[in-house]
Amino acid sequence: MTSKEIAIKTIQELPDSVTWTDIEERIRFLSAIDKGLDDIKSGKLIPHEDIKESLKQWLSK
Repeated sequence: MTSKEIAIKTIQELPDSVTWTDIEERIRFLSAIDKGLDDIKSGKLIPHEDIKESLKQWLSK
């Protein structure tokens, strides 16, 4: 499915009472998921241990 097809399908599945803001938020959400999946496929990942260490340092401040 193309991005355009996904956007159209997504909008069609939303209730008739949806606002422009709701539509925008939903499209941005799906776009972020798609970007994340692309990052995973291309190996742009941060190891779990690195994240745990960063959080530990951040939370101790």
